[in-house]
Amino acid sequence: MAQVSRRGWRHVAGLGSIGPMDYEYAPLRLPPNVDRVTAAVQLAIQAEYAGWELARVRLYRDGTRQVVLRRRRVNQPQPGLSY
Repeated sequence: MAQVSRRGWRHVAGLGSIGPMDYEYAPLRLPPNVDRVTAAVQLAIQAEYAGWELARVRLYRDGTRQVVLRRRRVNQPQPGLSY
């Protein structure tokens, strides 16, 4: 069972500290007709221009891929919400 400390570190029994939880995640599902090269190009574009990195890829029996992208959260004020 994971516990979160005051500093944002996640502690998992037997594993120690995982790291600060300052990421946002974007799950994607790629259909089976998307080949590996096309998927790699799409993910590279997202990584280059939107700051995402690959966190996880799962390939299912039907050929679909579940991709999870992550990027660091930016602690900047939201436009229109700051004085």
